[in-house]
Amino acid sequence: MTYPRHTKLAQSLPATVPFVGPEAHERASGQTFIARIGANESVFGPSPNAIAAMQAAVPDVWMYGDSENHDLRHALAAHHGVSPDNIMVGEGIDGLLGYLVRLIVEEGDSVVTSDGAYPTFNYHVAGFGGTLQKVPYRDDHEDLPALIAKAHETGAKLVYFANPDNPMATWTKGADVVRALDNLPDGCLLILDEAYVELAPEGTAAPVEIDDPRVVRMRTFSKAYGMAGARVGYAMGADELITSFNKIRNHFGMNRISQAGALAALADQNYLQDTLAQIASARAEITRIAEASGLTTVPSATNFVAIDCGRDGVLAKAVLDRLVAQGVFVRMPFIAPQNRCIRVSCGKEADLAAFAAALPLALEQASRDC
Repeated sequence: MTYPRHTKLAQSLPATVPFVGPEAHERASGQTFIARIGANESVFGPSPNAIAAMQAAVPDVWMYGDSENHDLRHALAAHHGVSPDNIMVGEGIDGLLGYLVRLIVEEGDSVVTSDGAYPTFNYHVAGFGGTLQKVPYRDDHEDLPALIAKAHETGAKLVYFANPDNPMATWTKGADVVRALDNLPDGCLLILDEAYVELAPEGTAAPVEIDDPRVVRMRTFSKAYGMAGARVGYAMGADELITSFNKIRNHFGMNRISQAGALAALADQNYLQDTLAQIASARAEITRIAEASGLTTVPSATNFVAIDCGRDGVLAKAVLDRLVAQGVFVRMPFIAPQNRCIRVSCGKEADLAAFAAALPLALEQASRDC
C-alpha cells in the first residue's frame, strides 16, 4: 500500500487551524452556547435588502458565480472613488491573504508581523514556506515603526499591519500610517488589514493613494456588514498588483449568492449606520459590565472589547473557561501581555445579559482556583 507523497514543507507543518470555531466547542462539550460573542461576527446581521438579494439568487445557484465579480467590483470602485482595476474580490480577507502570500512569498522569505496579531496570516505564511519575523505590541497597539524597522533588518517582502487591530481593538491614525510608508524598505509591501475600519473613529482609514505600489488594503463584508458566513472580502491597490492576483486566485471562488448579497449590502448604507450605532451601544454595555465586576477595558475601535482580567494569561484563561462552561462563548489573545485579557464581541441585549450574569461567577471561580 502506498500513500501520497507530501512535500517536505507540508510534512513539517502541524495539522491545525488558526481558530477553533464555536461549533467545534459545542460538539466537544455537548452543549449549545447561549451567547455566541467570541468570533467577532455581527449578531446584528446583514441588511434585509442583502438577505432578500441572496434569497432571490438561490434559484440561480446552478450557475457558477461571475468569475470577474464584475458588478460588485464596479460598485465598490464607485463607493471608494477608484477604478475597478484597483479592486480584487475574494473569499474574505482570509482568502485574499492566502492569495497574496502565494503571490509574493517563496520558501525562506522573511515576512514581518506583530507577535500575537491575527494568526490566519501566519498560517498562510507558514503554508508557503515563509519565515515569520515578529515584533511585540507596544502599549496594546501594533507598533508600525518597529515592524518597518524589522523589515529593514530582515529584508522582508511583506509587513502585516491591522488597523484597527485584532485582538486588542486598538487603532492608529490613518495619516500616521501614510507617513510611515516613507520608511518602508524598497520592494517591501505593507498589507494594511482594515477589516474593522468602518467601526473605527473618523481618520482611522489610511488616505493612501490608490496607485501607491507600497501598500495593499484589505476590506471585508464580514464585520460591519454582518456577512461573515458569505465570505466576501476585497483588496484595494495599484492596478498592477491587483491584476497579479489573476495569476493565482481561484477564479470561481466567489459564489453568486454571496456576490448578490454583498452588492445589496453595499447599497444599503442606512442599515450600515444603524448597525454601527448598535455596536457602539454594545461596546459601552460590555465596558459597563466589566467595570461592575471591577475590571477595566481597552478602548475599542471594533465590534469587540478586550477586557483586562487584572493579572496574567493563566487567570484570563480560567475566566474564559468558566464563561464557556456557562454557555458564553468568548475568546482571548494568545501572547503575553495581551493574554491578560478576554475578548468579547458585541452582542444583542440577551447576549450581553447572559455575559453579565456569567462573568461574576467566572471571576469568583477563576480567582479561587488560580
